[in-house]
Amino acid sequence: MPAYDPSIWIAPARILVDATMEPIQGTRFQPTGFPNLGAAQYQLSDGTEMLLVESAQSMANRLEATAWDEGTDDLVEALRGIPYVRVKVGGVETDTIREAHRLNSPYLAQIWPDLRLRAGIPETKKEEGSANVDRRKLASAVFYYDPNSVLHGVFLEKIVGGARLTRMLSAFIEARGVKIAASGGVKNDRLDPSGKEIGSGAAAGFGNVPFSRTEYVAESITASFSLDTTLLRSYGLPSAASELLVSLGLWKISHFLDGDARLRTACDLKVNKVSVTAPSVSALPSSADLEASIRRSIEACNSDGLFAKPAITTVEYKAKG
Repeated sequence: MPAYDPSIWIAPARILVDATMEPIQGTRFQPTGFPNLGAAQYQLSDGTEMLLVESAQSMANRLEATAWDEGTDDLVEALRGIPYVRVKVGGVETDTIREAHRLNSPYLAQIWPDLRLRAGIPETKKEEGSANVDRRKLASAVFYYDPNSVLHGVFLEKIVGGARLTRMLSAFIEARGVKIAASGGVKNDRLDPSGKEIGSGAAAGFGNVPFSRTEYVAESITASFSLDTTLLRSYGLPSAASELLVSLGLWKISHFLDGDARLRTACDLKVNKVSVTAPSVSALPSSADLEASIRRSIEACNSDGLFAKPAITTVEYKAKG
């Protein structure tokens, strides 16, 4: 395979990657569930039974998690130097890598005035300032503090309603030709099987409690990834920033597929085959090539003043009142 050149990967409208998967043991798996819905099962027009195994929202969290080293409480070694914001909340800390809304976390209100200034958003009422948001300036301002928020998207509606960068990297996992694999079990109470002699009934956790379990089998399971390079180009970022974002996105896809795809206790998957459908290349770049490119881009972004200095911006949350 030719040496990795990020400019080639930025050129197409999308980078599209599909990976076929299967349970690492046996045939059954448990999909994601939704409140008041359960598993998202649906049919294609030809009657094929489909199932959403992992949603776009959940996959965003999993892709973001590839960048974080819980042992050192920092970015993984290969990504050190990429900016992010850390916030101290009392005796604990969080950061834009792990916060659900990234730079729009309510714990980061202290940094929003500077974000507004960097993005060139005038001091007006939120609903009145939406038309004044220059997405290029906004992308540059967000990139300065946290490139991951550009890659995964951020909605800074607390600054102004139009301050939004949509998700550039997205993914989902779905299964085709699914059938229900129903099973069940019982929680045994050795002291009070009826739950009424000693305890106060099943609702309080006493007694033998039977339960049902719904898993699935499938003809095939596919993880699909999309990196929207058209959106990336629309931001007009300098080449060093664009190359960092595309390399970082590819690195996250690669590390998710190479890593532990145990999505839930009963959903432990392995990757069989990875296919790149756009651009026209034979395979994903190697981790070594991607990490070398990321290091070069980090150095270039630093030299060009595209990053906050220091890279980790630390703020302290102060509750109102």
